[in-house]
This record gives sequence, structure tokens and C-alpha cells, in this order.
Amino acid sequence: MQEGLILCRFVHFGAVLLLFGTGLFRHVLFSSALQPFDASPAGLRLDRARMWMSVAALLSALGWLMLTAASMAGDWQDAVNPATVMRVLGHTFFGHVWIAHLALNALTLRWALRAAHSAPRVWMCLTTLLLLTLAPVGHGAMFDGLRGDLLIFNQMLHLIGVGTWLGGLLMLGVLLRAANDVDLRSLLQRFSGLGYGLVALIIVTGMINVRALSGAVWPQPALSGFGLVLAVKVALVLCMLLLAGVNRGLARAPILQLRVLCVSLLLEGAFGAAALAAVSLLGTLPPLLG
Repeated sequence: MQEGLILCRFVHFGAVLLLFGTGLFRHVLFSSALQPFDASPAGLRLDRARMWMSVAALLSALGWLMLTAASMAGDWQDAVNPATVMRVLGHTFFGHVWIAHLALNALTLRWALRAAHSAPRVWMCLTTLLLLTLAPVGHGAMFDGLRGDLLIFNQMLHLIGVGTWLGGLLMLGVLLRAANDVDLRSLLQRFSGLGYGLVALIIVTGMINVRALSGAVWPQPALSGFGLVLAVKVALVLCMLLLAGVNRGLARAPILQLRVLCVSLLLEGAFGAAALAAVSLLGTLPPLLG
């Protein structure tokens, strides 16, 4: 049961983060530079990919709900028991948030079917709300009052930073493989510059989360349970930072080595996926409050 919940969390977080991040990169941060891409075959393929990501997000959200119901009831059969699922939706904080989250997910899918690039403001509004409604269902929901609200807000900022980073990586990978008139060198340098702010946001908000949840700078025991998975996540993020520095150097080189850059971006994305898997596991572990 726990393994299924971890898998649903991983698929759902990944899909929602990429839906938000690719939209922010394409429609907000670099919209003027990407006009040739939007009308290209690669742009249309990305629209289709975002439709399938919306489908994956909705299905994994439903799976997350059903497995949560089964976990609360302690029986696999309750995952498909309408009465149990309705009790979770109607009588738990998770359920109340998830009703809004599922509705936003359905609207996002509906809009993806209409080709999201035709109405970028609506798309960004939907995907941003979809991302932000993931914040209250984490460990921050353990606390009441102002402390809980501040921790949820901190988690929202953390999700925005992670989504922008991962979505930007995917967009850069797509652009590197697409034949279009986009100035890749300029985009790489501008995104690398933005990366400093993203890294600072992710690190600071991540440290606040750990301090608030564990009662210490690092959870104890340091290399067991929650602490061990957290250490793995930090190591993976450090690998991503190292590759981001490599990418920045490649973008500034006299000759843009596209093949090397593709490999570097692929590795950075792989480390990002692994870090996301660690996060999916962390959400199911007790934070060892001090």
C-alpha cells in the first residue's frame, strides 16, 4: 500500500511540477523569444505531451486519494469503496483540499485539450493553482494556526522554485532537439542566471521545512529513516547544481556543443527525477519531531 502511494505521489508531483514549469518558461519568462517555437512542430508535440501529463496528473491524483482512503481504513478493499472515499473527502483536511485539487486537475486537462498555448494566462492560472494546492497536503498540515499557515506558504515557495527549475530543464531539452529559430545560447545564459535565484529559494525554503518539522537543523538520527532519505535528496540536488554549473560553462563557450549539452541536461533531469522520488518517499515518513 505504501509503495503504491509513493508511486502515485512521484507521478503526480512530477506531472504537476512539469506542467507548471514548462508553462512558466514558455509563456511568461521567455515568451517573446519562443514565438518561433510555438508555431513549430516541436511546439505542437509539447502541447500533446502536456495533455498526457495532465492525464497522468489526474489519474495519479485519483490513485493518491484511493490509496489514502485504504491506508486510513487499513484495508485494500476500501480503496474502491465509495463510502470510505467519500468519508475521506468530506471529513478530513486532506479530502477538503483534494476536492479543489481534483477540480483544478480536471480543468487543466480540459484546457490542455484545447491547446494551452492559445490561452497562456488561463493555462498559467490553472497550473499555478494546481501546484499550490499540493502544499497543504504535506507535513505542514501537522500544525495548526499561524505556524501551519506559514509552513504551507513556505512549501508553496519551495514548489514554485522546484517546478521552475525542472520545467526549465525539460523546455531546454526540447528546444535543443527542435529545429527552429530560437536563440539557444541566449536562453541558456538567461535561464542559468535565473538559476541562482531558484537555487537560493529552494535551499532556504528546504532548510526552513526541515527545521520546522524536525525541531533541529538536521533530523535525528541523522542517517536513518527520514534523515537518510533527506541526505540522499540533498546529495542529488548537489549533483544537479554541479551539472547546472557545467551547463552554464557550455553556454558561454565560443562554440555551442549541443551533443555534450544534451547529455548534461539529460543527467541533470535524471538527478531531478531521483530527487523527486526521494521527496515522494519523504512525504510518507514521520519527520521525527524533536
